[in-house]
Amino acid sequence: MSEVAAPVRIPRRQVWSWALWDWGTSAFSVLITTFVFARYIVSDYFVDPATLAAYTANGGADGTGPAKVAYDAAVADLTSAVGWALGIGGLAIAIIAPILGQRSDAGGRRKLWLGINTGVVIAVTVAMFWVEGAPQFFLLGVVLLTIGNVFYEIANVNYNAMLLQVSTPKNIGRISGFGWGMGYVGGIVVLLLALVGFVLGDPPYWFGVTSDLGMNIRAIALLAAAWSLIFAIPILIWVPSNAAVQPGRIGLWASYRKLFVTIRDLYRNDRQTFYFLLASAVFRDGLAAVFAFGGILAGAVFGLTNTEVILFAVAGNLVAGIGVFSAGWFDDRFGAKRVIIWSLVGLIVTAVVLFFAHDGGALAFWIGGLVLSLFVGPAQSSSRSYLGRLAPA
Repeated sequence: MSEVAAPVRIPRRQVWSWALWDWGTSAFSVLITTFVFARYIVSDYFVDPATLAAYTANGGADGTGPAKVAYDAAVADLTSAVGWALGIGGLAIAIIAPILGQRSDAGGRRKLWLGINTGVVIAVTVAMFWVEGAPQFFLLGVVLLTIGNVFYEIANVNYNAMLLQVSTPKNIGRISGFGWGMGYVGGIVVLLLALVGFVLGDPPYWFGVTSDLGMNIRAIALLAAAWSLIFAIPILIWVPSNAAVQPGRIGLWASYRKLFVTIRDLYRNDRQTFYFLLASAVFRDGLAAVFAFGGILAGAVFGLTNTEVILFAVAGNLVAGIGVFSAGWFDDRFGAKRVIIWSLVGLIVTAVVLFFAHDGGALAFWIGGLVLSLFVGPAQSSSRSYLGRLAPA
């Protein structure tokens, strides 16, 4: 009689160490990409002083005429430049992330490359402190934001692959949801620190920081970097490296050939997985666009102030955390596919309603944004667990 294999037990310390990376690096997502720094570099600080002075003298947002038209055009140009830069960055991610992930997995270097890519993100975030609130620093801000976003997404490829090292087939949905939920909770905590320390009230803020040339916002970048660094350490210490699955090194062009062969074989032999990968690439890019412009739209279209944007971010992360923790249970019980489909349906319906409610002001943004937040986490977390079930450890 054959013996029944003992169930695999993953040390709890490894699971927590893995999840703490998401807790820490969520600071880059919420403070840099979405709600604070991205909004900062399209703010009045970076509008031509003459255009801004004419706009202010003409009554600001309540004014009319050429001064307001010129101001609106200037802000639109800033926003467009950020969009183009992030679009180019997204293209770079699509081209290089699969190859880098493949090479790190094959060589048993997931953790090494996670550490390197996380280090680049932290260094770039620190450099954002020198993006002073003046038009001549706009290009530097856009370049740093784009580079940071590229390396953050690549680091997430390594991080997501490590899910296989801290979960089993029975609990992969819950562990994935736990990690994503930790990211949302970490985001709430660091957002509150940023709000209390550098936004609420009058300057000077913590550590004597003023608001001159956007120093309080630039200090938030240092907070994001420190937060990411501290909580990225446990995964590098306590989660072991993956085993190499391919001896020796594989060249760059050989990596691309292998990728194309894999895609071809999937199309021929496993259409369901092929179509899922194609669909997930599309909806993940859509979600990335929502994150990139969420804070910008909150201020420019719906009229939220800096404080209101951060308060919304706290509420949104709380709702998303509830959604993703609940989805982890549904994922393991009913399957990732059902969770993904229902989450996407919820996202699409809510987004359409919010589009037609753009004249509803802050209230419309709050209601629509919080409903969107409820579905975002489950879609992402269950996509990760679905891929984890398909992929070899």
